[in-house]
Amino acid sequence: MPFAVGKKAYGICDICGQRYRLNQLRKQWDGLKVCPQDYSPKHPQLQPRPQPADPEALRDPRPDPRTGDQGFDKGIVRVLGTDLTATNDLIGRPFSLDGATTALGTVTITDNPLTATGQSATASLGTVSISGEITDSVTLTTQVGLSALGTVTVSTTSSVTSYTVTVAYGTNSYGSGNKYYLDGSVSPTINLSEGSTYRFDQSDSSNSGHPLRFSTTANGTHGGGSEYTTGVTTNGTPGSSGAYTQITVASGAPTLYYYCTNHSGMGGTANTP
Repeated sequence: MPFAVGKKAYGICDICGQRYRLNQLRKQWDGLKVCPQDYSPKHPQLQPRPQPADPEALRDPRPDPRTGDQGFDKGIVRVLGTDLTATNDLIGRPFSLDGATTALGTVTITDNPLTATGQSATASLGTVSISGEITDSVTLTTQVGLSALGTVTVSTTSSVTSYTVTVAYGTNSYGSGNKYYLDGSVSPTINLSEGSTYRFDQSDSSNSGHPLRFSTTANGTHGGGSEYTTGVTTNGTPGSSGAYTQITVASGAPTLYYYCTNHSGMGGTANTP
């Protein structure tokens, strides 16, 4: 069948609906036949360039052992110092062993106070060995162990001499009344060696209201003296758990006297030969 051609052939614009000569209409990229005023080329963003595929990932990759909670087997880790918490890094201060996904080998920690914690171990925890002069506490905690927990060894060679302090009625050189009892003896004369540490444990409830301190004057502040503080540390409230007064005797320390800061005549003499 023949088609109309020539100047008498007309068409309708698919956009504006106006009649135009057929040879004036143009076919757009979307298939529409439109007049010159409505014609628009295809926008480039309607046909983005093809993107190449991402590079192939590494086969059988290995994590960087220096970051995060990666599992690693590092054999022996030694940490020397004070106030260390072993809770999961490589060698350093502090270090930790947290979230390990393989054997932890041997951990050796020296000094005090000490806390060694191994968490979320999914393989053997190896050996934990702690040694030294332990004056405070040692805490070993293993959480979520999914396999063998090796050997845990704690060796203490404490150089701290402890006296258990109680308060009761008694008689000493100052007279009768409430007195300090050291290991059951009323206000005894004790000998303290230079360089050694002595702890006077006041956890017993009878110590409530009777803080023990040191002075270079007999009967301390009640005898006109002042408190001696060289090498002395205290902890807690007398009469409560964990309360103590501790002294590390300095070189050349004078003869000392232990006394109660609140009440006269309760203490005795601490020689420092």
